[in-house]
Amino acid sequence: MITITYVTITYNAEAVLQSTLDSVVCQDYPYIEHLIIDGASTDSTLQLVDQYIARNNAFTTDGVSLEGGGGGGHKVLVSSEPDGGIYDAMNKGLRSATGDYICFLNAGDTLPTADTVSRIVDAVTALPALPAVLYGNTDIVDSEGRFLHHRRLQPPKQLSWKSFRQGMLVCHQAFYARTDFAIATPYDLQYRFSADVDWCIRVMKAAAKEDVPLLNLHMTVANYLQEGATTRNHRASLMERFHVMRRHYGLITTLAMHCWFVFRAVKNE
Repeated sequence: MITITYVTITYNAEAVLQSTLDSVVCQDYPYIEHLIIDGASTDSTLQLVDQYIARNNAFTTDGVSLEGGGGGGHKVLVSSEPDGGIYDAMNKGLRSATGDYICFLNAGDTLPTADTVSRIVDAVTALPALPAVLYGNTDIVDSEGRFLHHRRLQPPKQLSWKSFRQGMLVCHQAFYARTDFAIATPYDLQYRFSADVDWCIRVMKAAAKEDVPLLNLHMTVANYLQEGATTRNHRASLMERFHVMRRHYGLITTLAMHCWFVFRAVKNE
């Protein structure tokens, strides 16, 4: 059976973490590995995690996961220690992942419905081989989990590494990388805000090199909390993203696309 690894990075995340944990524990698919990589939180984050583990374990018998029905019973692993920032923590998650696919679902982000993972796996099991990346749509929600709007950038019908010239068309939380590709492509720690963009591009480049396809799930697979670290550091993130795009697509293409971004923004005002 296909196992999905979720990695949740936390640091003093008590205000937003509960909804993320709730969305994972209620999944009706049993083969889930949830890695919680904490940066030595000093608030009640770890107490929430302890409660989550107890709730998850209530769905198990003698340490064996119940297969089917009701959710819970997933494999949960927790580490808590100082780190070098969110992408350093994500690399720790990569090194610990054992599932077939890995997805980074950070504090405040949620899986939309209790059957989200089941539907993702159903889309894959009918295929003759495992795609390198599974990708889907994202909705934007507020801190109470209320729907605000669909994400402005939508996935193309057929994604490739070249697609991100037009921006990050697939949200990081809606990007499921096959774990062998993911582990071989750690996050580049020179980036503080946009290493996720660079990582997605490099994973897709590796897939293209080996001629392994990417799969559009044609469904909403993530709810994204509107206010994140990148949103709070918008200008620095944009500058860094420019350097990421220049690295992969060249200066001329990157400048041309950014002129188009400006024109589009002015046109939509």
